[in-house]
Amino acid sequence: MRCIIASILLAGIFALLGGFAVIYTGTYDVAATSPHWPVTRWLMETARSRSIKAHAAGIQGAPGVKAAEFAEGMNPHPPDIDGPVVQHYSDAELVWIVKNGIKMSGMPAWADHSDEEVWATVAFLQKLPGMSEQDYARLVMANMAHGAQHHHGGGDEGRPGQTPPDGHEHH
Repeated sequence: MRCIIASILLAGIFALLGGFAVIYTGTYDVAATSPHWPVTRWLMETARSRSIKAHAAGIQGAPGVKAAEFAEGMNPHPPDIDGPVVQHYSDAELVWIVKNGIKMSGMPAWADHSDEEVWATVAFLQKLPGMSEQDYARLVMANMAHGAQHHHGGGDEGRPGQTPPDGHEHH
């Protein structure tokens, strides 16, 4: 029995050392253009889905644009928010995702946004799949009438009081 336990521990140590060697030597390609190894993809997707479910468990219910060009170079490629991906998550899970973001996915955290803004964003995400281009345009115009700015391509550039990443104000 001791021989079996020692063998398992030894195998674990060698696996750990092998992992460190792959990282330290630069063997693992971190370029966004290089796809993840299958085991890495499985690990990241499993960690993401399990983490969202676990962290969103306590959250209770509350009160036709093309993806940005920069998203084309992201790996993993971000899903379309008007597709079925939103339907895979509960309201609480979507709130947690929007509020906290997801590492290595291009999804930023909106921790600086109020809960009211986060819930409004989730409500918008849920209506988006059935929204026509005209409905979306009316919503944008109504939002702009209330003082918001709108820019296709995402980012914080549409938030009042924020300077876009290029440092120039757009009006």
